[in-house]
Amino acid sequence: MNTLDLKKLKLELALNAKSGIDFIISAAMVWGAIAYIWTLPKEAYSKSILTFYVGITMLPLALLLSKILKTKWTTKTNPLQPLGMWLNLAQLFYFPFLFFILRDNPDYFVMTYVIITGAHFFPYAWFYDEIGYAIFAGIIAVGALVVALNVTVGDMYFVPLYMVLCLLVLTVWLLISNKRKRRSANAGLIKDLGSVT
Repeated sequence: MNTLDLKKLKLELALNAKSGIDFIISAAMVWGAIAYIWTLPKEAYSKSILTFYVGITMLPLALLLSKILKTKWTTKTNPLQPLGMWLNLAQLFYFPFLFFILRDNPDYFVMTYVIITGAHFFPYAWFYDEIGYAIFAGIIAVGALVVALNVTVGDMYFVPLYMVLCLLVLTVWLLISNKRKRRSANAGLIKDLGSVT
């Protein structure tokens, strides 16, 4: 497979899935709810457990948004398609560290969760040929640490709020980028993409 063929396959995935924008918007909504949880007058351990429960809603929300935004999660003829799921599952291997933080230092659980979530965006820069994912992986991971180091443990809700802000900016980035990619594809600059919705 040559470089041009690979680029076409990645472009097909990016256009069909709109570079995963349904997941990014869903994540912004979930992290908004998590920010609210961290304002509650509960101990950090309880807020951490609630954070996990709220996180479960992300996939159903993304599915609903995919219907509204008309994104396609699967492109059966594209051999790169299965890689998207593998990249998403990769973040689960960071969860032992998250559980360690939950047990020993739950005040910093939400920061750790934000860092893991943000860092897992990095390989999507290659998958969708979208540099925004690489940039925001760094901005989210480093920024969450900076925010957490500069607020009290009682104000940790600023960390998920920071995540929401980053996700909203990334959403705008992806909207602009996808319009540009679609214009290029429609103008015939990259041919033979197959059926792209």
